[in-house]
Amino acid sequence: FHTVDYFVQLTKEMANLGADSICIKDMAGVLTPGTGFELVSRMKDAVDLPLQVHTHATSGISEMTYLKVAEAGADIIDTAISSFAGGTSQPATESVAIALAGLGYETGLDLDKLEKIANHFNPVRDRFRKEGLLNPKVKDTEPKTLIYQVPGGMLSNLLSQLTEQGLADRYDEVLQEVPKVRADLGYPPLVTPLSQMVGTQALMNVISGERYKMVPKEIKDYVKGLYGKPPVAIEPEIVTLIIGDEPVSTLRPADLLAPEMPGFETAIAKYAKSTEDVLSYAVFPKQAEDFLGRREDPFYDVPLQEVTVSLAVD
Repeated sequence: FHTVDYFVQLTKEMANLGADSICIKDMAGVLTPGTGFELVSRMKDAVDLPLQVHTHATSGISEMTYLKVAEAGADIIDTAISSFAGGTSQPATESVAIALAGLGYETGLDLDKLEKIANHFNPVRDRFRKEGLLNPKVKDTEPKTLIYQVPGGMLSNLLSQLTEQGLADRYDEVLQEVPKVRADLGYPPLVTPLSQMVGTQALMNVISGERYKMVPKEIKDYVKGLYGKPPVAIEPEIVTLIIGDEPVSTLRPADLLAPEMPGFETAIAKYAKSTEDVLSYAVFPKQAEDFLGRREDPFYDVPLQEVTVSLAVD
């Protein structure tokens, strides 16, 4: 379903809707160099908009893909400073810049400044590793992402779930089930939260020994239409298998939610100065109130101190 023709047509539709730029987001790191070249070439021919490519180094082919999309005319590519590059992150900025410069591309990047940035963040990376906040495994290369078209974060999550249940030996079975579940559900994009939902359903299918014998509430809500319209219509027999004869909504899911902005505006009125402030509070109530409060009150987070007063009486 997700063919080059599909994405070229989608690009035209976005341009007609008034898009200012287009970004190809390859969160799983599965865009191969050849497909990347064809995709970017045809999209650049189809629309006159800046085109950005975002991929991850999980599968080990990201640098080759970036070279080919640059040759095809991509205007922007996403990279990460070397301190945090590779694995589930992006290719290293410095390395890609040097390679492209050697091929005649003008990146506009100052390598001396990039080195200073890396020197600043290298100790931060090392500290995060020492404290256990940065797992070294996130830097691993995982070619299976190319076989199963599964994002790296989803792979590690599945392995963790299986290991906790003493079923790590069934990892490959679950990976083989993931694309089948994705097809059953109308080929949703494997990005949060759908990647976790599809992965969990594949896990349940394998563990239970019967497909869709156990179905999480989130998958049922998705099939009911509460996450929006799937890219491809779900087959009626799959719908019945998952939700029985319950109705499928064709409404815009957000139309089913009650308006909440007035309540948020009232709750944070003491500190909010803009819509952005209210939205920050809506998404992260505790953190936003703390930040906005400190912004307004210089003594907001100053601890009270005990003061002892001595009186001398003649």
